[in-house]
Amino acid sequence: MRIKMTMGDFFYGVIEGFYGRQWSWQVRKDYAAFLKQYGYDCYIYAPKGDAFLRSRWRESHDQSVLDQLASLASCYQKHQLRWGLGLSPLGLGEFYTAIDKRQLVDKVKCLNELSPDILCILFDDIRGDIDGLAARQLEITADIIEASTAGQHIVCPTYYSFDPVLEQVFGPMPEGYLHQLGAGLPAEVGVFWTGQKVITSQYTAEEIKTVADMLCRKPVIWDNFSVNDGKQTSDHLHLQAYTGRGHQMAQWCRGHLINPMNQPLLSQLPLQTLQAVYQQQAGYNPMLALKQSLASLDNSGLASLLANDIEIFQFDGLTGLSADELAEKSRLYQAVKHPVADEVVDWLNGGYRFDPECLTG
Repeated sequence: MRIKMTMGDFFYGVIEGFYGRQWSWQVRKDYAAFLKQYGYDCYIYAPKGDAFLRSRWRESHDQSVLDQLASLASCYQKHQLRWGLGLSPLGLGEFYTAIDKRQLVDKVKCLNELSPDILCILFDDIRGDIDGLAARQLEITADIIEASTAGQHIVCPTYYSFDPVLEQVFGPMPEGYLHQLGAGLPAEVGVFWTGQKVITSQYTAEEIKTVADMLCRKPVIWDNFSVNDGKQTSDHLHLQAYTGRGHQMAQWCRGHLINPMNQPLLSQLPLQTLQAVYQQQAGYNPMLALKQSLASLDNSGLASLLANDIEIFQFDGLTGLSADELAEKSRLYQAVKHPVADEVVDWLNGGYRFDPECLTG
């Protein structure tokens, strides 16, 4: 049974939307209980590594993957959480033919079989300096929505931030693009926004109001606070509690989706603190929230190790450690015998190196 939301309902959730090493199917299922425990509303499956939702979207997933996705949907529904998919119809930038439309509608109908509560239509990380970009994306979006049975749709623009890196990589944004896109979308459709930067340190009322006016609606924040799939960020573990994200975002925004780290278990440390942001409001204390998330590990030795290393891992990263320091830290975490410690060891040993496909890292 699907969970319905009204336009006025603020929500926060997780979107698996990063490049590089993906999460396992079991981890994705296990996340349902975790997200339920910490007040999250939804999980969206949109890994950049799933080519059948991106460059090969015209093709069907293997049956084994469809079975896993169906099992994933069932798991979230059992926990009374919404679940979703992210579809990136790449290759429709300059031309959108009748054949393209038929193939796209067929794809959406296949995805309908998985009963997603949310369908995200993702136009990010593609060339954008194209005549008629907004009009074409509006046409594509309208066709997807007409064919979709999802209860909610969220669009990610090609230019989802004011960060100059987007124009450097994907070309100059067409004049009036964001306003044209926002003005043409139905009011109930959400629009993603990452903030002033692709990885934004803080959100302000003034910035979000500017974006909301431009998009003709409150944005849905795609928050890359923790993400570490890029050339520079893959050297770091972002484990500190959330800052720069005030509880007022529940009034400023339509929703708040976190794009986590490639390390799923370590990601749960900062993810726990978002509930405190919205529940404790003015009383939120990042240091206390971090302490409580470390305590949830139920392993004092591991909690102590991480407490000592969090600033090093977050700010200095792998390049800030000598070969001897890396070896010693790897030895210490190996001795703990804990799944979270295993992720640290894997990272220390280079298991999460930069994915060259990441265009904005």
